[in-house]
Amino acid sequence: MGIADRIDQVKKRLGQYSDWEDRYKEIIQIGKSLNSFPEEKRDEKYKVKGCQSQVWLYPEFKDGKIYFYGDSDAVLVKGIVGLLINVYSESTPDEVLATKPEFLKEVGITEHLSMNRSNGLAAMMKQIQMYALVFKSISQQKA
Repeated sequence: MGIADRIDQVKKRLGQYSDWEDRYKEIIQIGKSLNSFPEEKRDEKYKVKGCQSQVWLYPEFKDGKIYFYGDSDAVLVKGIVGLLINVYSESTPDEVLATKPEFLKEVGITEHLSMNRSNGLAAMMKQIQMYALVFKSISQQKA
């Protein structure tokens, strides 16, 4: 399944709710369904700077694709981390870099976040794109 298909899944999953409280509950469920975060990666170097909550993002690069793992100490933020991981994980660095997070605006998430959470979301996206740039550079050096 490609990144565009995963974005469509997110749109369908959240689009089934007209009420924002129900969407928040669904986002929280997405966070609860995340794979457990490796305890040894709960380290300062994987912590996302610029988030009010504690957020960790850890990448693995295997067979030309990036696999993201994430966690947060705040339930809604963990759900947002889960959304991002569901969309961007299992993608090539080029796919990650080419896919802007417009789907978050399309499902209305960005307009319903506080300024602090919006800043945190931007910091998470910046971190995901930075990892993609690093892995793209590494894979080009090996080629």
